[in-house]
Amino acid sequence: MLKEFKEFAMKGNLVDIAVGFVMGAAFKEVVSSFTGGIVSPLIGLVFQSDFKDLKYVLKEGTLNDAGETVGEVAVLWGSFLTNVIDFIIVAFVMFMLVKGVNKMKKKEEPAPEAPKGPTQEELLGEIRDLLKK
Repeated sequence: MLKEFKEFAMKGNLVDIAVGFVMGAAFKEVVSSFTGGIVSPLIGLVFQSDFKDLKYVLKEGTLNDAGETVGEVAVLWGSFLTNVIDFIIVAFVMFMLVKGVNKMKKKEEPAPEAPKGPTQEELLGEIRDLLKK
């Protein structure tokens, strides 16, 4: 059973998937850093606040002795929008990557030409002539 598992794990497709998964996770971190460090502050300039902190408060909370807000209920739409932007960037880059790989793949060979010989019209003419006899 161990031998079968080793053969399965070392198949090219599985190793490729594992490498792609690790690279995708690392790339997501780069995109999150880009969105959080560059895109969000620029958008935050428009709203005059940190973009990830934007929220719609449904119920106000109260301050406790430590100065923390307790009991607040809010929709964190800034954080959600940041994650949507992350997803769009990752999806676009993956689309471009797949498009590039497909372009680099060996072009599909054209279908072989039809064998040289009489055309369909010539064959039908021969059949007609044979039937006349």
